[in-house]
Amino acid sequence: MSESSSTRTPTGDPGGRSSSATTPPEDPISEQPASTAAPEPPASDKPKKRPGDRIFQNLTTGAGIFVVALIGLIGLFLLIQAIPALQADKANFLTNHGWSTNDPANMSFGILDLLEVTVATSLVALIIAMPVSLGIALFLTQYAPRKLARPFAYVIDLLAAVPSIIFGLWGILVFAPAIEPFSQWINDTFSWFPLLAPGNVAPSVRGTIFTAGIVLAVMILPIITSLSREVFERTPTPHIEGALALGATRWEVIRTTVLPFGKAGYVGASMLGLGRALGETIALAVILLIPQGRNFDWSLFDGGSTFASKIAANYSEFNNEISAGAYIAAGLVLFVLTFLVNFAARSVIGKKGD
Repeated sequence: MSESSSTRTPTGDPGGRSSSATTPPEDPISEQPASTAAPEPPASDKPKKRPGDRIFQNLTTGAGIFVVALIGLIGLFLLIQAIPALQADKANFLTNHGWSTNDPANMSFGILDLLEVTVATSLVALIIAMPVSLGIALFLTQYAPRKLARPFAYVIDLLAAVPSIIFGLWGILVFAPAIEPFSQWINDTFSWFPLLAPGNVAPSVRGTIFTAGIVLAVMILPIITSLSREVFERTPTPHIEGALALGATRWEVIRTTVLPFGKAGYVGASMLGLGRALGETIALAVILLIPQGRNFDWSLFDGGSTFASKIAANYSEFNNEISAGAYIAAGLVLFVLTFLVNFAARSVIGKKGD
């Protein structure tokens, strides 16, 4: 018994070795080599801009500063030229309706009538042009086949480049005689409504705010349509396809995807059209050169002058510095008004983008 117990192999080691002499297994984690990834270079070691990039950035920055400075200098020039006439004005420049600048020693002029006529014609044009241009843009981008939409888009872009004198001559020689019976019927039928009441000119006179507003609407229609079409075309395709996959109709796709995406661009295009309507000179000068019996009474069948048509129709008085200053003062107001319209449009677009 003693011999068998003395020769017994220790438990836990089939090879006859003692468990205390067993070497521990290798740790695979500790044996891995250290990471060889290089540390990120500091910001100062990042590659610098190439000379061409720096030159282009400086040129674009300088161009932007130049444009802003040029606009400021134009406003400053108008203000300096208008001050002598404003000092010689014997009436309130902002609230007076009359305009008498023939005698530099006895000038009495104000812009209230010009402002009212300008706003009235521009609003009529915008109210007519906005829904029509929206419908055309949606038709060309969502409904019309590509073979039809492409040539129509080219025609609209060409119409946007037509000079305003063409629209003015077409309005007074072609459109005004054709629409005269319709205008007379509206004036007789709805005379109880203040905006459609008899105006301050004879019914036979064709150059009224109603006619001028429609002509301006035709003139700004291609601009608004062209810009709106480009915005609607950029609606993300996955949004449209997703709405169609969910069973939406074409109108529901427009209402839920296209219009929300392009609303800001459509507003910006409309404000750009309004800016052109405010500043168009020749078209309004041709349409609105009509006698005026009394002040503007906010009827669409009134006659009158806008800022642009007043300046264009009376350029012969510019030989006198003081008299010319009165029209320059009116131009300064138009300049500020257009700037405010563009600023409002940019604010709307910026809020929509946020």
